[in-house]
Amino acid sequence: MDELAELDDPKARKVNEKRGNDHGVNLGKLRALAKRHGTQQELAGGLWATGDTAARLLAILVCRPKAFGREELDAMVREARAPKVHDWLVNYVVKKSPHAEELRLAWAADPDPVVASAGWALTTERVAKKPEGLDLSGLLDVVEAEMKDAPDRLQWAMNHCLAQIGIEHAEYRARAIGIGERLEVLKDYPTPPNCTSPFAPVWIAELVRRRQQQES
Repeated sequence: MDELAELDDPKARKVNEKRGNDHGVNLGKLRALAKRHGTQQELAGGLWATGDTAARLLAILVCRPKAFGREELDAMVREARAPKVHDWLVNYVVKKSPHAEELRLAWAADPDPVVASAGWALTTERVAKKPEGLDLSGLLDVVEAEMKDAPDRLQWAMNHCLAQIGIEHAEYRARAIGIGERLEVLKDYPTPPNCTSPFAPVWIAELVRRRQQQES
């Protein structure tokens, strides 16, 4: 904790807090600190228990993802309110867990929109890497009915799933684009130059174009 305190930069904290992340540690320096300490599950548990955002990010980097039980991961996701902690926890830990599929099914319908967004993030991973057994048409039905009025973080996760279905599955591409065009979610999202818009129809078209270019 002393090392993390030394790395805290007030300017970085000010920038991070605008995104809901209450810490001031440069992520590159955080990763270097994690590399120096190596994998330590006991240390990860202690860091997580502090409740400090930077400590929890470090905990995620030094933990053993497969060492966590299902109930432990469920509790951690419910505690992870800072967006960066939530994102890293899902992507670096839960996705590598043997409990990922069970948690995906439980979380996607959770009344807490932040927890539900974790379920949708896991679903997006399956859409891209292991779609067998998924009801893609049913997922599009849910997105069409619920995404427009969903809270921000859940809406973002559902939109990512919509785009991924359109990118990965040509048979659903036209429908995915049509849903995006009708709902207009993130249509006006400010996108820096040379970055792809998160507006699903644009996102789908651009990623498909790049793949076709690589294949030709």
